[in-house]
Amino acid sequence: MSKKMNLSIQLEEAAITAISVYFLSQHSHGLSLWVWILLFFIPDISMIGYLFNTKTGAVIYNLFHHRGIALILVGIGFFIQQEIWMSIGILLFAHASFDRMLGFGLKYNDAFKHTHLGTM
Repeated sequence: MSKKMNLSIQLEEAAITAISVYFLSQHSHGLSLWVWILLFFIPDISMIGYLFNTKTGAVIYNLFHHRGIALILVGIGFFIQQEIWMSIGILLFAHASFDRMLGFGLKYNDAFKHTHLGTM
């Protein structure tokens, strides 16, 4: 991937992250900013799956970093009128975009550094 394309993707992911954080602020449940900052990094606990093996690690990591799953949670929250599910989905979406901005993509089964964005 060219540096120009890489920068374009990083800027796109930064914009998606910023917009997601804005929507998260609209569904904050009265929690303070520092709590949301801590919660923002909770999906990274999914890396614990790599203690078992790379396949398990990739599956668990990808569950917590897949934007499609995040959007499903937002949709579920919207349709059942439960803002907590919407907030969880928005948080996962924002976190996944933030990670992609930094070059961390969805993982393949063979190695943590082998992602859908290339090799880290």
